Amino acid sequence: MVDSVILTVMSQIATKTGDGGLTSLWSGERVRKDDLRVEAYGTLDELSSFLGETKHHATLPEVRDALEGVQKALFRACAELASRASPFPDPIRDADEEAMTAAIEALEERLGLTGFVIPGSTPASAKLDVCRTVCRRAERRIATLAREDEVAKPLRRWVNRLSDYLFVLAREEERSEGKLTYAPRGASQPEGAGNP
Repeated sequence: MVDSVILTVMSQIATKTGDGGLTSLWSGERVRKDDLRVEAYGTLDELSSFLGETKHHATLPEVRDALEGVQKALFRACAELASRASPFPDPIRDADEEAMTAAIEALEERLGLTGFVIPGSTPASAKLDVCRTVCRRAERRIATLAREDEVAKPLRRWVNRLSDYLFVLAREEERSEGKLTYAPRGASQPEGAGNP
């Protein structure tokens, strides 16, 4: 279903219908291009582009596969956010969040992290940490939207979990090269800085 939607959208790139500052949601409504809903799914789209770049830097095949899986799920998340009057037929579900949580826990067990991590010890982990912070920004945009309009809870939980997933994938890239770097003991950081 998602693929057919994408192909329909891709059939004509330059529609010229957005020249006046409006755009169409997946469900058909016309809204301003700076609408909270457009900001939310636009930031997830930005994240997908960064993930595409990151795949070319990842050294571990399992990380590349994981990132491609995330990109496919992001198509669903963006389409769901772009649907107001008509619910998207393939939304992010509880099972998606549960599967990601299980993957995070498996990586955490392997990593055995013992403190705050300094991001960017390898090219791949640096790219992943950029993705993580873009994901956090997307989550903030979604939280703002949710104060004004309906956003499904499974989607909100999944995006929150996604930043954690990108964090542990970055650390796995570092671990595989023996380059996990910790901040000095006693260092403190605000929530969401360096660690998820």
